[in-house]
Amino acid sequence: MIHRLRKLIPEVSGYRVLIASTGLGVLVGSSVAVFEYIAIEIVFHSLLEMPLYVRAAGPAVGLLLTYLLLHVVGGNASPATSEHYVSEFHSRTPSFSFRRLVARMSGGVATIGFGGAVGLEGPSIYLGSALGHYIYRPLEKFLGRGATQQLLTAGAAAGVAAIFQAPATGMIFAMESPYRDDIAHRTILPSLVASASSFLTFVSMPFIHEASVVDFAVDRAVGTGELVGAVAVGVGAGFGGRAFAWFIRQAKALSKRVESVRLVIAGGAALAVLAVLSDEVFGEPLTLGPGITVFEWLDTTPTTRLLVALFFFRAAATLTTVGARGVGGLFIPLAVQGVLLGRIVGNGLDKIGLGNAEDIRLWPILGLAAFLAAGYRTPIAAVMFVAESTGGTAVVPALIAAAVSQLVAGQASVSLAQRQERLGGLESRLTLPIASAMETDVLAVPPDATISEFVFIHALGNRQPAVPVVDADNRYLGMCTIHDATSVPRADWETTVVTEILVPNGHQASPGWSIRDAVAAMGHNGSEILVVTDDSDRFVGIVRESEIVKLDEILMETETGEASA
Repeated sequence: MIHRLRKLIPEVSGYRVLIASTGLGVLVGSSVAVFEYIAIEIVFHSLLEMPLYVRAAGPAVGLLLTYLLLHVVGGNASPATSEHYVSEFHSRTPSFSFRRLVARMSGGVATIGFGGAVGLEGPSIYLGSALGHYIYRPLEKFLGRGATQQLLTAGAAAGVAAIFQAPATGMIFAMESPYRDDIAHRTILPSLVASASSFLTFVSMPFIHEASVVDFAVDRAVGTGELVGAVAVGVGAGFGGRAFAWFIRQAKALSKRVESVRLVIAGGAALAVLAVLSDEVFGEPLTLGPGITVFEWLDTTPTTRLLVALFFFRAAATLTTVGARGVGGLFIPLAVQGVLLGRIVGNGLDKIGLGNAEDIRLWPILGLAAFLAAGYRTPIAAVMFVAESTGGTAVVPALIAAAVSQLVAGQASVSLAQRQERLGGLESRLTLPIASAMETDVLAVPPDATISEFVFIHALGNRQPAVPVVDADNRYLGMCTIHDATSVPRADWETTVVTEILVPNGHQASPGWSIRDAVAAMGHNGSEILVVTDDSDRFVGIVRESEIVKLDEILMETETGEASA
């Protein structure tokens, strides 16, 4: 019994990580508060007071400023924020450039503050994980090498906890988001501590309002109608989240193919048109901003037709902002889509006699949970958000709605960097880049070398039975092997050049391959050596089967050492 209790007590390094997480939470909470205040209270609220033509042009101005910030300040940085956190979580050597941090956070203020239809949580997550990385780097020896992912996740959790004023949601969301079907369980305690300290710091800021970004109050018993409605919401959110995830991926793919300036112009024009049309249809430009004005508009009890129209208007605005390389998150846009879906389902249930006026605040929160669970593959965080937003009164139907949406949505996700689940030791090594096992300092054979020079200088001299043939322009011509040399009579070795026996363009790989790709190619070709060339067939290096085995042994020893430290 005592032995089991000891396992619950962190080691000395664990206490150090918890202390660092507390300080990290305070830093993230105050930083996110400043970001939210500038983006929403100063910039966005000022925009809403402007004439319609200024508000309609706002997103175009924001996208242009974002482009300039990412291009000039960030050195052509991508607009990725929460996606960058997920990507670096899976990296063995996480990297957060301070220059790009400044560019992305400023871009987030520009995109969101000027009316871009993306969320505050993306930059908040990115800021938190970056600050976690910055705290870890100078304290690496003090905290231990295994603390990297813990502080990244703790920082991300602190960012969500602050912006939504929901510490438990922040902890779970940061742990769930790196995987679609798994959870980063080793980060529970640091994320919990950082979320709590971040939340307390954020709400203590004198310029922060008490209300959360998304705030609901539900005080009603759950009956048959609510459970049936939860299933209906789950089905709708599953299909909706699946479609939304597909369109988000297409928008991100488009943003990589089309020139940024054209995207900014086209995206700004489209968002301006959407704002004007939205003002004409709904009485105000509800497509602007992360969706805060939508929650206020819902209090006017709009008709089902208007709700459906706004559902598609908001989806179009978010997709356009993402496609135009705006900086922001997708948590709040997904939440808005879910809230609108919930109200649509609620109106439908009223018409068939399964709902009533007292449920008006229940359906939006169920839709939020289901749509968020389907879009981000984070059902536990979605349900926890419902619990924290409603005081726990809507947890049961939220669980049903989230579960059903997961079944319908399949493996769809708005995150490109998410992995299916944690990989085992060997599987995780296979995902490493081919550069991890590549030799670049290779003595290649020139095409005018004789077979004698190849055999005695390159093959026997360097104990390499196969050597690449590369010309003066570093262009790869083929592979020359000892076996090929034996096909030529020994007396002709001094006069025969290697180009007469080489195997042209055989067994090539690309620098973008993973170790898994290299192993598969070696197995398919029945070779122990793989030549790596670029798109112009220029020689980059070689990968040997023996080096892959050696890499595996080195990583095993490294991980064993970290575990025992």
